Amino acid sequence: MSTIQQQIQLLREELNNHNYNYYGLDNASISDYDFDIKLKELEKLETENPQYFDANSPTQRVGGEITKNFETVTHKNRMYSLDNSYSKEDLLDWEKRIQKKLGSDDIEYTCELKYDGASINLTFENGKFIKAVTRGDGFQGDDVTTNIRTIKSIPLLPKGDYVTDFEMRGEIILPLDGFHKMNEERVANGEEEYRNPRNTASGSLKLQDSAEVAKRPLDCLLYQVVTDERKYKTHYESLENARIVGFKVPKTIALAKSIDEVFDFVNLWDSKRNELPYETDGVVIKVNDLQQQEELGYTAKAPRWAIAYKFKAEQVSTVLHEITYQVGRTGAITPVANLEPVQLAGTTVKRASLHNADQIEKLDIRINDTVFVEKGGEIIPKIIVVDFTKRSADSELTIYAQNCPECETELIRTEGDAKHYCPNEFGCAPQITGRIQHYISRKAMDIDGLGGETVDLLRKEGLIQNYADLYDLQVEQVIPLERMAEKSAQNMVAGIEKSKEIPFEKVLFALGIRFVGETVAKKLVKHFKSIDNLMTADFETLISVDEIGDRIAQSIIDFSNDLGNIQLIDRLKSHGVQLEVSAESLENQTEKLEGNIFVVSGVFHQLTRNELKKAIEDNGGKVSSSISKKTNYIVAGDNMGPSKLAKAETLGVSIISEQDFIDMIS
Repeated sequence: MSTIQQQIQLLREELNNHNYNYYGLDNASISDYDFDIKLKELEKLETENPQYFDANSPTQRVGGEITKNFETVTHKNRMYSLDNSYSKEDLLDWEKRIQKKLGSDDIEYTCELKYDGASINLTFENGKFIKAVTRGDGFQGDDVTTNIRTIKSIPLLPKGDYVTDFEMRGEIILPLDGFHKMNEERVANGEEEYRNPRNTASGSLKLQDSAEVAKRPLDCLLYQVVTDERKYKTHYESLENARIVGFKVPKTIALAKSIDEVFDFVNLWDSKRNELPYETDGVVIKVNDLQQQEELGYTAKAPRWAIAYKFKAEQVSTVLHEITYQVGRTGAITPVANLEPVQLAGTTVKRASLHNADQIEKLDIRINDTVFVEKGGEIIPKIIVVDFTKRSADSELTIYAQNCPECETELIRTEGDAKHYCPNEFGCAPQITGRIQHYISRKAMDIDGLGGETVDLLRKEGLIQNYADLYDLQVEQVIPLERMAEKSAQNMVAGIEKSKEIPFEKVLFALGIRFVGETVAKKLVKHFKSIDNLMTADFETLISVDEIGDRIAQSIIDFSNDLGNIQLIDRLKSHGVQLEVSAESLENQTEKLEGNIFVVSGVFHQLTRNELKKAIEDNGGKVSSSISKKTNYIVAGDNMGPSKLAKAETLGVSIISEQDFIDMIS
């Protein structure tokens, strides 16, 4: 190593140490002036010797790189949502559920404040930071690595002994002091103030110039380590060690032996949250033991081992001026309250959902009423109650809409449905646009270069009336549209063409069959293998599929019997859209385990728990999270819970090893 290279390396190490002391230990070991002098010295050496460039050098935190388009990246490990709770009863119910699944009441919890910012996933390989991706829809997000490098509280090279390859999850926040200072500067410059810290932090991540991001006092509070390395036994231990090596893990995290101790934590911070330097809207409670987390697993949307307790939302009073009605892609009608604008939780609220006719009747809400509004989960505004003391004597009862506000078709409401519907499926503009927007969405066909506004424009211009029409679009047809350049038109058509590669399970979800969400679509695809098999299945065949009930089955039959839908499917087939399971996928699937229910428990060495579960499903078996009389096998790894073992022995369930299972399917 040359003398210059050694000098550069030593300066980098020294500056990283100072960053660690300042942000990780909250103990500055050098003045800001001296730090800046050393940083400039390093910058000069790196400029003169570009062969020694390192993306994780302290000099790279100042930004300067321009990102025109943020690439969409699929998460290696899905970023799930959290289930919410609002009372002690909710938490007690959650505790009962997890105790039942674990077969034990010996559970320790961690309590962490729920930070109000933008979720981020940081990837480290060989102990070095390599990538940062926003949460997005949980399955994929935007690569914002260049901007994240500018946040000084994120260690690019964690110090000390920690796991080697891992993902660190956290929340990008804008501390209140920094937010207020930014607004003071904007006011002084005659600019409009930012509305709230959360939106400002989120918007900062998508700025094209990373030098502008570097100027903002963003911070990153971390809350989860995701790794295949089994170095730590508990969530708390993994975070405490993350703090030691330089990650900013808030010291407010606490252990709790019971729900009563959890509520002590909740009550403490509900009263003290206004003293915090950043915004928080609740507490996240997690099962501390990592093996128990694995045992509990996930629902379709959230981990079973974690829950968010939301603090009581802020409420404000305002006046209802008008009730209007929105039409969704399925024809569902949603009444909307149009309000006198009012400030609520940092944003201006003008509208709130009234959900359905029953809710309007329950609230007895009327035009010109004074109402109290809060943000449900501090996100979606909703009306809580009417202030009847301020109601005028001549107020009139609200009569729910009888006809569709868009196409004037008479609304229907079937027995058991909470909402009214417009039955004009193929002639109602919002339904047409909504179905196509759903079809192109990220979780469905994920078509690049095509957004909701463009879909609406294409429909209004008469170029599309359904999602099959997308595949007939030509570049020359699209170029004349408003705000559409040749390159944009080419990208759109190319994105539509590429969607033909999307697998059948996502296509089925994209079709927008009522009640067929992502999870149901996967189950149907696994069973029927093709759209033809699905659309020719009778009611009894449909309800025989695991977790497919009467309502879903009838919806599929209604879709399959509609001539317009049959024609749409035929057109999609002719365009080469994937409407059956690919031969490649079928190669890896067998029926060896057909009819058998498995429970996976313990720690494994040859396969991960997720790989085991996938292997069971790929070979026709079903995975269950709890042992019952119906369970055929338990695949038992190391440290299987004693209560599960006892229950299995009592019920006479076969217990097999990881190797036994591999032999079973090989």
